[in-house]
Amino acid sequence: MNDEAQSTKGNGGAQGAGPASGNGKHRSQTDQPCFDPIAYGNGPDDFVTDVTENAAITHHAIQIGKEVIAYTATAGHLVTVDPSSSQPSAKMFYVAFTKDGVQAQDRPVTFFYNGGPGSSSVFVLLGSFAPKRIKTSMPGFTPPAPYALEDNPDSLLDKSDLIFINPVGTGYSAAIAPHHNRDFWGVDQDADSLKQFIKRYLTANDRWNSPKFLYGESYGTARSCVLAYRLHEDGVDLNGITLQSSILDYTQSGNPVGALPTAAADAWYHKRLGVTPAPKDLQAFATQVAQFARTDYLQALSKFPDPGDKSIPATLKTLSQYTGIDTQTLESWNLDIASYDSRGNSLFLTTLMKDKGVALGSYDGRVTAIDTGIAGNIDPNSGGNDPTMTAVSGVYTAMWNSYLNEQLKFRTNSSFTDLNDQAFKNWDFGHIDPTGAQKGVDAQGNIVLYTAGDLAAVMALNPDLRVLSANGYYDFVTPFYQTVIDLQKMPLLDQKVRNNLSARFYPSGHMVYLDAGSRTALKADLAKLYQVAVTDRPAVARIRALQRMSTMSTMHH
Repeated sequence: MNDEAQSTKGNGGAQGAGPASGNGKHRSQTDQPCFDPIAYGNGPDDFVTDVTENAAITHHAIQIGKEVIAYTATAGHLVTVDPSSSQPSAKMFYVAFTKDGVQAQDRPVTFFYNGGPGSSSVFVLLGSFAPKRIKTSMPGFTPPAPYALEDNPDSLLDKSDLIFINPVGTGYSAAIAPHHNRDFWGVDQDADSLKQFIKRYLTANDRWNSPKFLYGESYGTARSCVLAYRLHEDGVDLNGITLQSSILDYTQSGNPVGALPTAAADAWYHKRLGVTPAPKDLQAFATQVAQFARTDYLQALSKFPDPGDKSIPATLKTLSQYTGIDTQTLESWNLDIASYDSRGNSLFLTTLMKDKGVALGSYDGRVTAIDTGIAGNIDPNSGGNDPTMTAVSGVYTAMWNSYLNEQLKFRTNSSFTDLNDQAFKNWDFGHIDPTGAQKGVDAQGNIVLYTAGDLAAVMALNPDLRVLSANGYYDFVTPFYQTVIDLQKMPLLDQKVRNNLSARFYPSGHMVYLDAGSRTALKADLAKLYQVAVTDRPAVARIRALQRMSTMSTMHH
């Protein structure tokens, strides 16, 4: 079936609603609204007892390029099972957009999620590549309602069906008794739960033979590495992964070498550089700063404040020119461009535009806000008080509720959890990667999660897997150059396999797609990734063979 037919499951009395044949031509085009009376609690000890798989099914069309695409939107729940007992374990809320009238095996399917941990997929759904998107004023503040949703000409629906997953405790997703939400809140628990969801989706919609992709953002990139490896172990092999705004090694969070090129990009954008003439091309400038960061700057950091070292003054001068921060201030920071004050505020982000009384956003350095300390506590996991999030979060909440109720026709009395702080507070960061190393949490309780090892392992095991790393130049939370360093250092020796990894950078922030030009550029890069992954017939055949082999071996265990 070409999509979410749920043919005999309880989708509001619409049994057999799905098409009878593989091409979807016999589908009756009537919409099926869904009202869900269940209360979905988002606390650590909450759960539901209901095990129905419901769905609201609606029909739409969108023009992407020259093509008008008829598509079906499905918003509802699938029930995942415990892999050992096969008893229901969680009711997971998802939204799927599937193109009508195509053969399933030729049609890629992409699973999207945000990060947090504790974030629903509403941000990536309404901001990035779904058929509709929010109009925002980025990098300005999007003023209060009324807001507008618009057709998204950059939608990825011309290349793939799109499934947006809300992990347990987010959206309307909850554990099923005797499980509790907290049982799913951890690196491994979460990856296993998403793995079970993906397998359930593939089974419910006859999509096992479709090319498969993952798209994760922020903590979602760490999730993708673990999830991809666990899917492989369970007989589900992927064709491609997009890592957007990666955090693959938490020990490097706040590394000044990785952060310096982002600081320089911010200074360049706000015209604060001490370089004359000012560089015209951001990409060339960023490359030059990265070269300086890994050589002279790295050495100066290790030697400072050695008064006998003759190289420090020259490095300090260059550092000042690249960051727009005077040499005296830089010395007071021990040259550390990523340092914080005692209240947890980033010194660079609060100092660069201090004369104007504004701080820069950590998620997007182009965004400024009156500095009342809200630019503090940069943390890839949260960020409700950051200028970037403040600029868009009101829009998201309002528009999501109206889109879901009015256009997707899914209604419930439960409150939709877009960001769940309780999930983050209760998260278990313990994780043993495929090399057997426990990274996760150190003796002091600091997060030292490392997932690049999982990515290296799955790339080595599936040499046809393509990976696209996408980062914004102005993202201080997961700086683009730190991602480059992490990927260069990951334990992957085979050069041929490394060639499957490409990195792209955009003049945008953490949520790359909120910038119109960057979203269009990222869409073009994604289109290339899908084209290569899907038209490489021998690779697709090898991935399917790999899948058949591991499914056979799972059956034999």
